[in-house]
Order: sequence, then C-alpha cells, then structure tokens
Amino acid sequence: MSKAKNINITLKVWRQKNANDKGSLETYTLNEVSTASSFLEMLDQLNEQLVNEQKEPIAFDHDCREGICGMCSLFINGRAHGPDTGITTCQLHMRSFNDGDTIYIEPWRSKAFPVIKDLIVDRTAFDRIQQAGGFVSVNTSGNTIDANAIPIPKADADKSFEAAACIGCGACVATCKNGSAMLFVGAKVSQYALLPQGKVEATDRVMNMVRQMDEEGFGNCTNTGACEVECPKGISLENIARMNREYLKASL
Repeated sequence: MSKAKNINITLKVWRQKNANDKGSLETYTLNEVSTASSFLEMLDQLNEQLVNEQKEPIAFDHDCREGICGMCSLFINGRAHGPDTGITTCQLHMRSFNDGDTIYIEPWRSKAFPVIKDLIVDRTAFDRIQQAGGFVSVNTSGNTIDANAIPIPKADADKSFEAAACIGCGACVATCKNGSAMLFVGAKVSQYALLPQGKVEATDRVMNMVRQMDEEGFGNCTNTGACEVECPKGISLENIARMNREYLKASL
C-alpha cells in the first residue's frame, strides 16, 4: 500500500433543506485531506470546516462505519458507494481519489426513498417490507426444538447465509433504472425460504412482502443486473428468481 499523503479536492455536494425543497449542488474546497482517511472522515473534516466558518454542516447518515449497517449510502461520482466494488461508503478511502479531483456527492435517487435532508433519505420502506413478512414463527408451547438440532443441507445453509448478508443499504434500488427493490426483497425471502424454520409462513411471507413492496412505489425488475453489480455484499440475482418461484407457488 502506498504511503499516505494529503490531497486538495473540490466537492460538489447535494444540499436540500427537506423533502419539499428543490435542492441543488453546492461547491466546497477542502485542503489537506489525508489519503488514509475514510470517505466519511473526509465529510467530518468538511463539516468541521463549515462549522468553523459558521455555516450549516452537511447532514449525512452513518452508524457502524464498519460496512455492516448500510446507513452510509451515498452516490459518489455517479456510482452507489463510490468507485470501488464490494464496499459501502464508510469503507471507501480517499486513496481512491487524486489531488485536484472534483467529487460529486448525492443522496439515493428513488421515489420510494424521499430525501429527508441533504444526503439523508428515508429508507423506512424497507422496514415496512420486512415487517410485512420477514420473520419466523416461534414455538412457545414448552416443547420447543433447538434450531441447531434440525438437519439442514450445507448448500441450503450457505445460500441462506449469503442472502442474509444483505444490509438493506438500498444501493440496488438507487442503481436500478426502474427503482426496483426486488434484490432486497428476494434476499429477505430467500434467507427464510431455504431453511425449515421459515416454511411455516412461506406462503404468506412472499405474498405480503411483494404486496408491501408494490405499495411502497418500487418499480419492477427487468433483469438489467445493475443491482447485483453495485450491491456491496454481492447479493446474487438468483434470489430474485427464487422469490419469483416462491411467489408463483404461493399464488397457485
């Protein structure tokens, strides 16, 4: 890895007071940015500069800063989570940029993800989809069976865990030309459909989650594949196919 150095950059950042505000890109100059810093640390540096200039800091979402929570989601130079592949915004480092670069930073663009302020969007549509069916029944009779005692083929367990890796960041929706959430919903359906614990609600789950997805205003899938490419966790399109099979089976 090359030695860290400081670079000077120009930032074009989307500023929007609320969901009803038109919003626009504003330009900022930021100097002495360490290439060892993360993208969010760079935004922290910019906000510190703005506060010192008695200007309103930029609102952006973040939590774990470890690539787990999915809250840091941003469009950076026209790509979800920035120029690298297989990472979230918080895992992107400034060594991916050069001295003198101009960086465009925007929130997710989707009807189902309205802007709250600046770079923060409302992704509670995902929560409502999960609440519609993303759960399993629990036996409270006293005659419970330890889930670990149920034999599960390793291939199914591996596929379930791969689907469960989805962090709900919304990159799939923001990247899709149709604003489709089918990769997200497919992953959530798949992680239960593949395991015996999820069979009890299988029919209701897929029907309810797909119905809620449609009610939230997400578009349909046309198999472009951009969602899989930009997903930081590499969720496979196979999960959409599995969801379609589960939906067809439930419909019949």
